[in-house]
Amino acid sequence: MKLKLSLCLAVAFAGLASTAHAADTLRFGVEAAYPPFESKSPSGELQGFDIDVGNAVCKKMNVKCVWVENSFDGLIPALQARKFDVINSAMNITSKRKQSIDFTPPVYVVPIVMVAKRDSKLLPDVKSLQGKRVGVLQGSSQEDFLKQHWATAGVSVVSYQDQDQVYADLVAGRLDACVQEAQTVQDGFLGKPEAHDFAILGAPLSDPATLGEGTGLGLRKGDQALKSKVVAALDSLKKDGTLSALSQKYFKRDIIAK
Repeated sequence: MKLKLSLCLAVAFAGLASTAHAADTLRFGVEAAYPPFESKSPSGELQGFDIDVGNAVCKKMNVKCVWVENSFDGLIPALQARKFDVINSAMNITSKRKQSIDFTPPVYVVPIVMVAKRDSKLLPDVKSLQGKRVGVLQGSSQEDFLKQHWATAGVSVVSYQDQDQVYADLVAGRLDACVQEAQTVQDGFLGKPEAHDFAILGAPLSDPATLGEGTGLGLRKGDQALKSKVVAALDSLKKDGTLSALSQKYFKRDIIAK
């Protein structure tokens, strides 16, 4: 009986220790291939705006940040499988995604734009792009927009697991254009020598149903206790100016949602 009681107590204490450890840790899911929001330095360290925001949230919550890398199109299934606690990877808040997970209120808002060769005379509409090949990140809200509005009207939508692959095929001539967030293409492509002949063409795309209402952090449905803590941390970081300062650091302007 004493042995059984000892074993039960050991299991109970182990469970408590595990719970306590989890309570002191916040695990973020991220795909580190989307600069300047999230990427890796030459030494392999995570860097970018979302990384700094996540670290600031952890500091405000007084917990340890743990970053779990995952492909972007697999972030929601991995969150639901409890591989991490929060998605922090430039994920737009859309009606489709809200069917599967919860979101914080928008943290920031970035325009969605099309890039093509300067002299191509292409515009981001189906009349201009009929018969053309347009690249987009797989699993992104931009992909949802293109498949719903362009693919059905004669535009060939080509999805990629990595944003850098999109740019490589655009330069190689295997794509006519690509669609992504404005700041991502500005910092991740247009500022490089190989992008000399390319530019953002036309006006930003707009469709709240597919492109969403801004970018937020994603959480499992029903995880209200954690959501309340994360939202409170974000609100505090907005009020004390931390998020706006990070925005100025990375984008030279304030993209924080009001």
